[in-house]
Amino acid sequence: MWLNNLVMADTGQNVNINVEGEKISAITSSTSENKSGLTFENAIVFPGLINSHDHLDFNLFPQLGTDTYKNYSEWGKHLHTNYKAEIDAVLKVSQPLREKWGIYKNLLAGVTTVLNHGKNVGIKNKLINIYERKHDLHSVAFDRYWRLRLNNPFKRKLPVVIHAGEGTDRAAKKEIDTLLKWNLLKRDLIAIHGVAMRSEQARQFKALVWCPESNYYLLNKTAPINELKLDTRILFGTDSTLTGKWNIWDHIRLAQKTLLLHDMELYHSLNCTAAGIWEINTGTLFMGMSADIVVAKKKEIDPMDAFFATNPADILLVMSKGRIRVIDATLYPLIAANLKHRKYSLIKIGDSYKYVQGDLTGLIKAIKKYYPEAQLPVEAVPTKP
Repeated sequence: MWLNNLVMADTGQNVNINVEGEKISAITSSTSENKSGLTFENAIVFPGLINSHDHLDFNLFPQLGTDTYKNYSEWGKHLHTNYKAEIDAVLKVSQPLREKWGIYKNLLAGVTTVLNHGKNVGIKNKLINIYERKHDLHSVAFDRYWRLRLNNPFKRKLPVVIHAGEGTDRAAKKEIDTLLKWNLLKRDLIAIHGVAMRSEQARQFKALVWCPESNYYLLNKTAPINELKLDTRILFGTDSTLTGKWNIWDHIRLAQKTLLLHDMELYHSLNCTAAGIWEINTGTLFMGMSADIVVAKKKEIDPMDAFFATNPADILLVMSKGRIRVIDATLYPLIAANLKHRKYSLIKIGDSYKYVQGDLTGLIKAIKKYYPEAQLPVEAVPTKP
């Protein structure tokens, strides 16, 4: 299938992309239309985003917390003391349903790979790639047996992903040193947050996942990414809606405003840099790579400015492993015959209508049944039988 007349977000090159099976089979710079596919007008293309930190089953929660906290432990105590009713309301929805919504939350924003932190996702999923070839520890403070788990010889080849230095006080800074001291097997460490991290500590981590919106919401401060990027690789994550908005593009624009990364560094933290750390065949648009592709309206003259101006309503197409997962309603009739063997739901997001693979309409109804006050950013649209 050809995707025609697209502007590369990073290079500005006008391209056509052909997808065969799960991979990109050709990229041409020709502006001629290939009739066996879709032709776009005024659209940018970029690799499916890689969200390197989320908790998929925590994305029905509203943002909780009213103070500026010294560290995540202080926030956790405040959360469970003051928000029991809000937490119980969300937990009436079963974990599988919450995980499904977490997947859709990412997919609708153009995320095709997610690093879910915690236990492996227990539901069948064909929509996006949930990367699980890693060993998750929660943190030094909340994981009672973290020393034993960190030094598990049977998992020494897996990278360890752990919340570290999520705070502004002395305890947060000391926590990182404690973690490094106990890494007896010298396993690859990938830290999440790292607000209290120093450069000499960063050198001992394979990567740091930056979650600026979560950091500012809880701590009113984020990691010194402009310094740490000299000593480790920087990836990008949203965390869950407990501490951030559902829309990853809001997080990306906040990160851009900090000026802690150059625009291209920030762009790469969401694709090729992350793909390199996780060792996955995605993150770039090139022949032989996995066809994880996002096409969006080009709202700015400069393609990179258009990338940062994107919102879920602007996304025209999301393809994961060569399959169309999301398509704008204006384009759907052009290829509906090719998609009739798969179920799609019609939803409204912002002022746009999208067809989304799977029974998202049924999921919304199920969530509302158990959690009527759920504030979802999408609306199911009835379709004719």
